Amino acid sequence: MSQYLYLVRHGEHLDAEHGVSDGPLSPRGRRQAELLAARLGGVPLTNAWYAPSRSATETAQILSGLLPAVDPKPSALLFDCVPSGMTPDTPKAFESWFAAVTPAEVEAGRAQMADAISEFFVPGGHDRHDLLITHNFVIAWFVRHAMDAPNWRWLGLNQSHCGLTVIRVRPGRPPVLVAHNDLAHLPFELRTGLPETSPV
Repeated sequence: MSQYLYLVRHGEHLDAEHGVSDGPLSPRGRRQAELLAARLGGVPLTNAWYAPSRSATETAQILSGLLPAVDPKPSALLFDCVPSGMTPDTPKAFESWFAAVTPAEVEAGRAQMADAISEFFVPGGHDRHDLLITHNFVIAWFVRHAMDAPNWRWLGLNQSHCGLTVIRVRPGRPPVLVAHNDLAHLPFELRTGLPETSPV
């Protein structure tokens, strides 16, 4: 039997273009969430969780309002975090970015993501379709894990606001990346969130 993880980055929040890390959804972010709900309308979602940040919470509220069968629950394991630090094989282009990250932040992020993998990558005896509304780095770490890539490889794996990533998990087999940052449900003007200058 298979478990499908539908990983979604929250909708765009107000002042996101100015580097603000969280806040209420912008009108564009609300529309992104509405279109994502339409995209997921035919998926037999089994469970749903969201990061307790404001942007992810409001995204979850929009989805549950448009998908009555979805009853999302908060999970602190889905908060944004830095899941690893510089390693000997990390490209030097990322050194300046990591200069602003403390060892305590890296350790907390590493522990959080280890718990998140144990919590959410759990295929059982029947098919499951689980929705996780979270943040960019969390999805990047899940994709890195699915591909069994080096720890640093979450860097540069970016997701747009309300982009859809799907991972299939089966007992005794490696995870399969079914789709990454799928934006088919969003018109061009709503495809926001990818960095333009940062190496991350």
